[in-house]
Amino acid sequence: MSRSTSRRIGGQGLWVWPPVAFVLVLVVVPLVYIALFSVGLRSNIPGTKTAFDLSNWKDFLFGENNPFRNLFWHSLLITVLVSVAVTIAAYPLAYFLSFVARKNRYTLLLLVLAPFFTSFLLRVIAWQIILNENGVVNSFLWWAHLRPQGDSVTWLIYSNFSVALVLFYSWIPFVALPMFVVMENMDRRLLEAAEDLGASRFTSFLKVTLPLSIPGIIAGFVFVLIPTTGEFITPLLVGGPESQLFGNQIQSFFSDSPDWNYGSVLAMTLILLVLILMLVFGRFLSADLRRPAAEVS
Repeated sequence: MSRSTSRRIGGQGLWVWPPVAFVLVLVVVPLVYIALFSVGLRSNIPGTKTAFDLSNWKDFLFGENNPFRNLFWHSLLITVLVSVAVTIAAYPLAYFLSFVARKNRYTLLLLVLAPFFTSFLLRVIAWQIILNENGVVNSFLWWAHLRPQGDSVTWLIYSNFSVALVLFYSWIPFVALPMFVVMENMDRRLLEAAEDLGASRFTSFLKVTLPLSIPGIIAGFVFVLIPTTGEFITPLLVGGPESQLFGNQIQSFFSDSPDWNYGSVLAMTLILLVLILMLVFGRFLSADLRRPAAEVS
């Protein structure tokens, strides 16, 4: 390798350090700090002696009938169900924008995304107003004489239903987006070839469109699954005491009843779960992207 080439490579390498330092300072260092709290090497209580201690981990992982572990599995179940529902609902939307809307697809996409340019908190509060006992839905039911006046549908608010509904609403446009991008970049000649060979539209969809859009489906599923695992704003505003998620308990340990050591155990559990999900789905996604389109057809 010539000296000029070495200098050029060395100069290009200098541009790598700023983003690496950014990631280290804002991502890695805080994670290490939380990890130190989880094993007792740090404490938020002044004057407390610190020492390596795994008792909080043992209590969370192996403690009999640990309520936080039960809440973790409950939250994970709701998160997975919401993610599956959002992915299934977003697929027809992405398909419509890509294959049906044609010239108006970007205008319609902008209209779909427009409400989500406002504050997430304001949108959750709006749903709280819609679903509460004297809200829009119950008022309409009374006005239409579908329920006796004053007899509200109590499970519309402060329940698992309200949490799942608001999460569903919040993420469906963003899950449709990666699916739309994949479908837009799809080689339409494959569909034309399938039609020339006598395949019906439904057969072409099953044999060509659906397999080729799998990377978008996986990306959309991960796109909603990972953020909702730590969601706490939505359950806090529209969920009742029995509808709180794992993220609410973490937030409580760091604010309401400060126990940063135990809260860090819960936080690290969630972080490890997210890393595992990224590794698992990342492998599936990369495998689908490497697969030749000809093999699908």
